[in-house]
Amino acid sequence: MSMQDNSVFEERLEEEILKLKKCQEEKQLKSCSLCEHYIGCETRRAYVQAVYDSMSKGETGGFEF
Repeated sequence: MSMQDNSVFEERLEEEILKLKKCQEEKQLKSCSLCEHYIGCETRRAYVQAVYDSMSKGETGGFEF
């Protein structure tokens, strides 16, 4: 996998982090776990998926640390 491919995952993760932080700021929360929409939240789900994709670089299975 090339560095360019890796940067796609990192860019997506940064985008999802910004969306998550914006949502928390709008709701005046410091953590998603304090939100009434915690379970089933699409913003949080997209963030978690971006974290997973960033760690696995799009591969299924193990992670590169």
